[in-house]
Amino acid sequence: MSRKALLVVDMLNDFLDPDGALYCGDASREIIPHIRELIESHRRDGSIIIFVTDSHEADDKEFGMFPPHCVVGTSGSEMISEIEVRPEDYLVRKTRYSAFYGTELEDILRREGVDEVHLSGVCTSICVMDTTSDLWNRDFKAVVHQKSVADLTTEAHEFALKRMRDILGASIED
Repeated sequence: MSRKALLVVDMLNDFLDPDGALYCGDASREIIPHIRELIESHRRDGSIIIFVTDSHEADDKEFGMFPPHCVVGTSGSEMISEIEVRPEDYLVRKTRYSAFYGTELEDILRREGVDEVHLSGVCTSICVMDTTSDLWNRDFKAVVHQKSVADLTTEAHEFALKRMRDILGASIED
């Protein structure tokens, strides 16, 4: 049986709140209504909903490249209030860019019979693109919703969409 999943990547206070530790900019706020619509549409269609969240310890090596963010137990690591996580949804906590690295994501997708994964969230050129790369490497079809992803810069966003389409075989949809 073929099934779809929707990944909602890193819609967390540290990325989406203007006072967050690693605010992704105003473009990140603009995708919130699109993601909410996407979630509701996928719920109606019976898709698996998976929230992927950055989850770092206070001494994470990523903080050598980026300021400390999404530290376990802080408000910055919590889902933004505009997004509802339901008990039947999956929550995958990650410590690296890709939602596959050191997580149970592949097991969830295989167990649920998923063959098509839809992506939304931040940042297009980092966590969304790295996860799309790993979907490609695991033979899952990827669909990136361009109105539901955002990045720190327009240039990075556009580059990532083009690379995911042209190199990683992802479909790019509204």
